[in-house]
Amino acid sequence: MDLPRAILLLLAAALLALSVALVLPFVQFFLLAVLLVYMLVPVQARLERRLEPRTAAATIVAVASVTVVLPLMYVGWTTVADAVAILEAIREGDVSLPEIEGRIRELTGMQVDLLGLLQSAASNVQFDSVLGVFGTLTHVLLGLGLTLFLLFYFLKDREAFVGWLYRTVPVNRGVQTRLYDELNRIMKAVLLGHVLVALLQGLLAGIGLFVTGIPNATFWTVVMTVLSLLPVVGSFLVWGPAAVYLFVGGQPTAAVGLALWGTVVVGVSDDYLRPVVVDRYAKVNPSVIIIGVLGGVYVIGFMGIFFGPVAIGMLRATLDVFREEFGPA
Repeated sequence: MDLPRAILLLLAAALLALSVALVLPFVQFFLLAVLLVYMLVPVQARLERRLEPRTAAATIVAVASVTVVLPLMYVGWTTVADAVAILEAIREGDVSLPEIEGRIRELTGMQVDLLGLLQSAASNVQFDSVLGVFGTLTHVLLGLGLTLFLLFYFLKDREAFVGWLYRTVPVNRGVQTRLYDELNRIMKAVLLGHVLVALLQGLLAGIGLFVTGIPNATFWTVVMTVLSLLPVVGSFLVWGPAAVYLFVGGQPTAAVGLALWGTVVVGVSDDYLRPVVVDRYAKVNPSVIIIGVLGGVYVIGFMGIFFGPVAIGMLRATLDVFREEFGPA
């Protein structure tokens, strides 16, 4: 390797490391922009038949701000507020559970101090200072602004960026095309077969909580939506105990109704709809989804729910392409 080439490679590596360090503080919002771009590119292509790319992208960003970003902020704020209210009520002893404790004593003969157990668990949760909350809020607002900014330019300049990738990545065009097609297939499987089904499952289960009068139903609906990304168990981890809570609290009709709703209506979306969608778009093993979701959340954060399974799926696709292109005959 000659000296100029080595210097250029070292410079590129150093700048790449610096760029990654600059992106890391806002990696969640960067990945959110990438996810939104993937979903909105078909809309951008249709709008460009009548509008300039810049105008089309600006229109999409404006609509996305109203229909996606603001609702997400509202749901997030409501969820956090409910969580804080629940913890404060438990700490102050404002949660009244004598009926449930008495029902448990009647059914099992055991004396259980539920409020004491809840207070012990809540004491381990510490609220941040006012300064910390303000800093977090500022970070989120800056991140959402960055997401909308990136969304605009990713949509407007997508064709130039894809062309640059084809010219720059040191792999022939046929291999790149195969990898991009595989990425598209896996993204569809994850978004439609798991994220969309999880949203539907969480909303359906949430309806059951609202109808039966479960407290803080909005908070638990968000929790069930996240849990629904996990096959098999999913939202049952919330609506199952909720049905028990209703039964022990002296509402057997509501408890049975919630159990039937969760088993029949919510269960159908997981047992039938999810496999149908996944088999249509990509044969992704459920273990890939579970490892990808859980590992992605630990490594990346919330956006790991979407990109964790994609990363594992793309590893297999890349190895398959390498074997076919460069492996032994």
